[in-house]
Amino acid sequence: MREQVEQEAAQAAAAVGQLHDEGVTRALERAAELVGERAGTIAEANAADIEAATLDEGALDRLRLDNSRIAALREQLVQLAALPPLERDEDSWTLENGLRVSVRRIPIGAVGANFEARPNVAVDVAGQLLKSLNGAVLRTGGAALRTVTVLVDEVLRPALAAAGLPPEAVGLVRFPDREGARMLVSLPHVLPLVILRGSGETTAALAREAAGHGVRTLAHAEGGGVLYLGAAADPAKAETLVEASLDRLGVCNRLNLLLVDAAARVDVAPVLERLGIEVREPERIGHEWANDPEHIASVTVRTVASLDEAVALANRETSGLAAAIVTEDAGAAERFLESYRGTAAFWNATTRFTDGFALTGSPETGINVDRVPGPRGPVTYRDLYLRQFRVIGDGSQHR
Repeated sequence: MREQVEQEAAQAAAAVGQLHDEGVTRALERAAELVGERAGTIAEANAADIEAATLDEGALDRLRLDNSRIAALREQLVQLAALPPLERDEDSWTLENGLRVSVRRIPIGAVGANFEARPNVAVDVAGQLLKSLNGAVLRTGGAALRTVTVLVDEVLRPALAAAGLPPEAVGLVRFPDREGARMLVSLPHVLPLVILRGSGETTAALAREAAGHGVRTLAHAEGGGVLYLGAAADPAKAETLVEASLDRLGVCNRLNLLLVDAAARVDVAPVLERLGIEVREPERIGHEWANDPEHIASVTVRTVASLDEAVALANRETSGLAAAIVTEDAGAAERFLESYRGTAAFWNATTRFTDGFALTGSPETGINVDRVPGPRGPVTYRDLYLRQFRVIGDGSQHR
């Protein structure tokens, strides 16, 4: 097994030098066409995955590729191909001694990606990495392996070949054993960066193991949106946004924690009851219940005394993915937006928009909630590069 993973990674890394913007654009365009041409094959593989799966309702929803989702895959590839290539020149200047300095964005190389049984992520991640001229080695949960294998072998790789690029630029861990994920984070010489998406504890364990091998990670582990109904919340807007935040339960950016100001004249209980959502007051708030089959259709509801208390809870007790305020008080909204430290802050809008495609027009590799410098929030091809200083002199400069 290890030999197969190392081989896929080595081939992806070797292919990086042959990638170029024009070729990748052609490959993404062809991939979109192939999704349409092979929609039946994709659907058949996905149906087999679903039939064999033993997953909860939320996980099955993430696994399922119906006709509309397959069509959405095609459309995302079309739109990704049409986006401008990553601008390679970041800045430039000339020093007093005559040295000309420029900052360039260069590819990382081959990048690993471990994600849950959600096959559309295979296309999202691979597309983003190719768009930034990086190679990809994908590893998915065993429940989605049939579907992802079809997407790699019958869509992405043929599209690369049709564009005159090495198909090995997209690799795949081809066995369902979870050991494949551990191997992916243990190859720093060929996979210096691994994107991790999945449940909190599993992803955290992989991130720790990666650190032990000297592999950097971009982790999308926990989620859950916060919605604060402020003292000046409009009741109609509050009801609309609660419902809009729960249109899908198996996604990371849906409503998880509902904070209601004690002074708010809003009653959202009828909305939650109509949607079949259980109201909970668990010991730990902010948990992404979508990863817990027993609590897939639940929302934590808390009454808070003030905006300050709401922000403190959102900052201290949740993953830091996203939080929204519903209010007609512009001053309160500004205080909330300035005080919340998560990756996305909203005013009178649902946290369901915390998504790379929704906010930037580009599918994401994941949403990074780390509180350190670097790509944060929805990570797209515009973030997947290394910074390189290039210096040109005339031979006379010295320290």
